[in-house]
Amino acid sequence: MPLRVKHRSPTTVGQANIHSPAIEMMPRQERDGYESKLLRSLVRHAYTNAPGWRKKLDQVGVKPSHIRTVKDLEKIPIIHKNDIIQLQREAPPLGGLLAYSPEKVERIAVAPGPIYLPFIAADTNASAKAYFGLGFRPGDKAINTFSYMYMASWVTDACMRTLGVTLVPTGVGNTELQVQIMRELQVAGFCGTPSFLLTIIRKAEELGYNFRKDFKLRVAFLTAEKFTPAVKKALKEYGLSCQDLYGTAEGHVAFECEHTNGYHMLDENIWEVVDPKTGKQLGPGEQGELVATALTYKGFPLLRFGTGDLAYYIDEPCLCGRTSYRIGPLLGRVEDTVKVRGAWVFPRQVEEVMSKFTQVSRFQAVVTRMQNRDFFALKIEVTDNANKDNLRTAIGDGIQDICRLKVDKIEFVTAGAIPADRKTLVDERVWE
Repeated sequence: MPLRVKHRSPTTVGQANIHSPAIEMMPRQERDGYESKLLRSLVRHAYTNAPGWRKKLDQVGVKPSHIRTVKDLEKIPIIHKNDIIQLQREAPPLGGLLAYSPEKVERIAVAPGPIYLPFIAADTNASAKAYFGLGFRPGDKAINTFSYMYMASWVTDACMRTLGVTLVPTGVGNTELQVQIMRELQVAGFCGTPSFLLTIIRKAEELGYNFRKDFKLRVAFLTAEKFTPAVKKALKEYGLSCQDLYGTAEGHVAFECEHTNGYHMLDENIWEVVDPKTGKQLGPGEQGELVATALTYKGFPLLRFGTGDLAYYIDEPCLCGRTSYRIGPLLGRVEDTVKVRGAWVFPRQVEEVMSKFTQVSRFQAVVTRMQNRDFFALKIEVTDNANKDNLRTAIGDGIQDICRLKVDKIEFVTAGAIPADRKTLVDERVWE
């Protein structure tokens, strides 16, 4: 099927090229060269200007000249939130990671930890493409209900201004006032959580408005909580374009286009999917940790930032015409995964299989060690009319299809045997 290329002419606001088909739809081989060029520039900049990065790279014997392509990133250790906290404690205030002169820092966001994140608006220009991809357009007015305590809100603010969107910071709460602002300013966009947007819409209906008729809301950037299919369906019934955006507190973003078949990786971001234990890059469809390198965030560069989120990437073309790889559904967190007989098992995989069986009321996967072999078992509570033999076969087949792992034992237990607050996946192995 031929790709459907939209927006053939670049969309530019000021000096920022918001949507450039020449880049976003370039052939994969050319894209690899484009990203590698930006990567080489970033590594040189970080090594030259940030003493913390120079020290980290010197410790592993890596010089900027060693990083030529995305594959070479494997030579750089992954940095996680805890590493940043430790660096900032050892070399306050910013851990030696700041690569601009201090007067260029416009704000410092405080993330849990705490982690201090310098913010330079110009570094976020490329991220504006994600908001364009979600459906925001120059001239729109949008309300931002996120707290300005956090980096994500400042990134949203900067990207919207780069895009030419007029942003109205409203914060959370004051639902009736939100309704009034949205109606009187003819707001086209919303930034906030899915549940709060639904709350505003329902408050408008309580006040006697016909939301689709009386409001101009067209597009929403929704994040910070699980965006369930039920909520997405409810919002679409109001005529809203509500594609999802994946982001981290540190400003890395990927976005859904109108086809909602995975998160597009920005052209100025490198997303790796790696083995959580080794840091080695994995191929398309293989599940591992998402690791991000924002190629244009030069003020506070984070090379190979480990998000702790588990996913896989898709290398098939998208109908929108963009040729970037896409991130598949998030599968959970690294700390919740268990490796069993060489296969990674994620809680979400187990939940996906079990959700198909209405007879199952509660379940738990347990990994133990028996005779020097990993033993994978399922404990299951079922309704009284369940056919256990049929269930045992169907669940076992489902786990093997999704997790690529054979279940050693399926045990049906009495109601209440599995605690209500149980973890989906428990590792009880004892290593001698």
